[in-house]
Amino acid sequence: MNEFNFSVPQNIIVGRGSMAKLPEVAKKMGGKHAFIISGPHLKKMGLVEKAAESLRAEGILVDDFTDIEGNPSVTTVEAATEAFQASGADFIVAFGGGSPMDVAKAVGVVAKYGGSITEYEGAHKVPGKIIPLVALPTTAGTGSEVTAFSVITDHSRDYKLTVFSYELLPAYAILDADLITTAPACGIDAFIHAEEAYISTAASPFSDAMAEKAMELIGENIRRFVANRTDVEAAEAMMVGSLFAGIAFSFARLGNVHAMSHPVSAFFDVPHGVANAVLLPVVAEYNALADHGRYYKIYNYISEIPAYEDEFEPMMLVDAIRSLCKAIGIPANLTEAINRAGKTGSISRETIEEKIEAMAADAMKSGNIAVNPRSSRQCDIEMLYRKAL
Repeated sequence: MNEFNFSVPQNIIVGRGSMAKLPEVAKKMGGKHAFIISGPHLKKMGLVEKAAESLRAEGILVDDFTDIEGNPSVTTVEAATEAFQASGADFIVAFGGGSPMDVAKAVGVVAKYGGSITEYEGAHKVPGKIIPLVALPTTAGTGSEVTAFSVITDHSRDYKLTVFSYELLPAYAILDADLITTAPACGIDAFIHAEEAYISTAASPFSDAMAEKAMELIGENIRRFVANRTDVEAAEAMMVGSLFAGIAFSFARLGNVHAMSHPVSAFFDVPHGVANAVLLPVVAEYNALADHGRYYKIYNYISEIPAYEDEFEPMMLVDAIRSLCKAIGIPANLTEAINRAGKTGSISRETIEEKIEAMAADAMKSGNIAVNPRSSRQCDIEMLYRKAL
């Protein structure tokens, strides 16, 4: 067993209608002026204004920044930080999916300590507490409301940088299933967080407990939720599963899927959850050689046909993953995923292959490679990209 330690220093509120507790949470933090960081979709839906009105009704001033793209950039962080500082706000509300939350965490760092977010890349470079932060997720995918990571795209090098520090953890997370706007790829992304944490060489009994419950909740509910987005019971289970998965990988890290997906998003602007989902079966097949009984447990969390241990083979999990991804509408391969995301016409497989060496080099920089259950060299990562095409 690995030596391990843990603390969960956050206040987490779960329940339908719990967004109404935002003003109460703000007052507990001593907040008098909120700065909501969200995306244009939630702004258009009126949800940003709904959150703002609840705060104003309790005498709290509100400003917002909603100009956030799918894979947020260093430039976006700079613009949001400038707007935060100009507003005079004293706390941040991160409202939405992983992108607004990544930006909110980055703004919390840069507004407090200055410089560029690129200066905090890596582990434990944030010197202390950041601007107070409340997280309201609207997706059951990233788990960003309980993770110590912020992932930001640096277009100057086509690279997704990661800031890792427990100082990034929001003081409060409010999970309201009435707000959920999850896409299928977000749901499978949450499952991948749990799956990679579960098979990580850095896993511990604590992270295992979180990962197992996450996989149980997501496996039982993802098909049901994709079939009917108004199924609030399934939505709430997905949100809580995503929450537990986020806690799991905050302590156990991830693996090759996430190491490889970040370059795919940086080079081709593929949504993070889609990139992960397309890579998962290929990486699961590669990692099968290192399995020591965990694939059997994972299989029974997601398969519609349960298996007995004496009849199970690791490739059964790979097939179950492919079946789940197909059922919820994930692209069949990486070429299809890149072309679905493309805004400038079709991209040939040959053009994509030209980027594989550079993407693999970037993937190798990820700390997740080191805890993947099967060791990997750059040539292995290049092979996996080619199989995924």
